[in-house]
Amino acid sequence: MANAVTDASFDDEVLKSNEPVLVDFHATWCGPCKAMAPALDQVAKEMTGKIKVVKVDVDENPRVTGTYGIRAMPTLLIFKAGKVAAQHTGAIVQKKKLEDWINSSVAASV
Repeated sequence: MANAVTDASFDDEVLKSNEPVLVDFHATWCGPCKAMAPALDQVAKEMTGKIKVVKVDVDENPRVTGTYGIRAMPTLLIFKAGKVAAQHTGAIVQKKKLEDWINSSVAASV
């Protein structure tokens, strides 16, 4: 299961992380977010050590949401060395497609 990250913990959990971090910007009322959750949770388990997966509730964390200009949910951002390395807006409900996007994003240089 992906860890919940807040405005207060974002810098330590994401920007200062030694490994790449996939941030799922979501909302509790968002249908596509719920549809993507099972694939995201599986990927979080299976890719432990390669990438850290965290979730940010956009309604409860306006600072981080505003900083990265999140306007649609779900939005996925991959951070490497504290910088955004990749972004995807919209649900990726198939685990294989999610893994492929993560692998290509993490492999690409920042």
